[in-house]
Amino acid sequence: MVAIDRRIGWIFVAFLTLLAAAVVRAAYLGVIRAPSLQQAAVSQQTVNEIIPAARGAITDRNGVELALSESADNVIADPDLIRSAREQPMPLAVKMAPILQLPVLSVYAALTRPHTGYAMVATQVSPGAAQRIMKLSVNGAPINGISTAPTVKRIYPRPWTAAQVLGGVNAAGAGDGGLEYQYNTALAGRAGDRKIVNDAIGQPISIDDVRPMRSGKTLTLTIDAGLQNEVEQVLAGVGEQYSPKGATAIAMDPNTGAILALANWPRVNANDPGGAPSSAQMDKAVGYNYEPGSTFKAITVSGALQDGVVTPSTEFNVPSVLQVADRQIHDAEPHPDETLSVAQILKVSSNIGADEIGLKLGAPRFSYWVRRFGFGAATGVDLPGEDSGIILPLSKYSGSSMGNLPFGQGESVTPIQMATAYSAIANGGVLRAPHIVQAIGGKTQAIPAGHQIISPQTAASVRDMLRGVLADGGTASGAAIPGYDLAGKTGTANVVVNGKYSSTQYIASFIGMVPASAPKLVVAVMVDEPSQGSIYGGSVAAPAFQKIVGWAVPRLGISPN
Repeated sequence: MVAIDRRIGWIFVAFLTLLAAAVVRAAYLGVIRAPSLQQAAVSQQTVNEIIPAARGAITDRNGVELALSESADNVIADPDLIRSAREQPMPLAVKMAPILQLPVLSVYAALTRPHTGYAMVATQVSPGAAQRIMKLSVNGAPINGISTAPTVKRIYPRPWTAAQVLGGVNAAGAGDGGLEYQYNTALAGRAGDRKIVNDAIGQPISIDDVRPMRSGKTLTLTIDAGLQNEVEQVLAGVGEQYSPKGATAIAMDPNTGAILALANWPRVNANDPGGAPSSAQMDKAVGYNYEPGSTFKAITVSGALQDGVVTPSTEFNVPSVLQVADRQIHDAEPHPDETLSVAQILKVSSNIGADEIGLKLGAPRFSYWVRRFGFGAATGVDLPGEDSGIILPLSKYSGSSMGNLPFGQGESVTPIQMATAYSAIANGGVLRAPHIVQAIGGKTQAIPAGHQIISPQTAASVRDMLRGVLADGGTASGAAIPGYDLAGKTGTANVVVNGKYSSTQYIASFIGMVPASAPKLVVAVMVDEPSQGSIYGGSVAAPAFQKIVGWAVPRLGISPN
């Protein structure tokens, strides 16, 4: 009996000891370790999830979508977890690769990347493909170490439309070119932050949007998608027929500066920009410098008219060769000495006649008018990468400068500068910055303010003279459209190669407007070094102008005469 009591006593002592140890352990965990354990519990049960912002759409003036975003997923691997779970990476890679449309070896490399718990397997995967990945199994068991994260994919429903204008986004979803870059802040929106609390088996029991996602703003352009597509097609035809290095066309409303179409050739697929040569990525309308040639004669004549040194009927003796300092100036076609009026000089595009007008105007005033029309400075168009051109300062003029500058040789411009200058002639003498964004987030943008650079009377006189270019005997008579009152100017400029003007490489251009009496449309076409067929502005660029205008006038409601 005594032995039994002793045994019970020892058991009681042991029980008290264990109880005391449990109390001490509980106190240790509940008091001393409580903060760290609570934090660990929260980290295991609470997940903070970033909700990507939906990037704003880009549309044309009529709401046609040119760029939009759709939900997607990134597929992520945890190679450490895959190894610890003894998964078989190669069979898994073989199953995943066709769903992700990736090479098996690239998927395998991500699944087996050493010394990392995070490896990006694929980005911007469609939700359907992501769900198929998560349903995969190996040997009948769910896959350990594969997860998905929500993201947003940028797509271009009309991939060949204005690709260089729209630009693109990088892997992080930020704009890295064109309007996507220029207006990234407005388009990007703001990502949201969501807190998810899971139960012991990982099922969510509460979801709280700590910071709601804010979608990006819609960018509405002044571009007309239908006209843009037509311009793209016309330039593609120029490319096929004349095999130039490149070509650019701009269509503008001269009264507001709104760009209705802006295209470059070679074309770029916005959904696959890497498939085009790197040279095609540039928006040449704003970033390409070239010597304008005879299209610049309208600027020379405008300045001389405004200063009152000539009138449209002022006559000049135009010799077969004009000596200016150490240079001999010739016209494109040989001719004997003749008398031409200012209007006739523009019509037949006489280099010698333009020089004589420039010499009568004088170098200081000529230089003034070049800059007055905006050359040598950016136009202010709301597109990235605009160049300012290269204009010779008056202090750098030599004795022979007025032998080539008045007819567009020796100075560099951009296509958008030329279209803007001709828009000033078209709208009554007001130089206004062009623009391509009509509204941001539904808020209409103000039309850029303009300033009067020549009088409405001077502008009307120049337009009247430019009608002759498309009339019989003009350098672009074949570009006339029956029933429509057109005005414009051809240009054929030698390209500088190794410091000298080439006799085989040219820039062919044409800039015109309709109707000449009160223009509602200005179209500029520049073709860079056509290499087969003709090289002249009147036969290469003017027909492209004719096709663009012929398609545009009924769409824009421009009636025949």
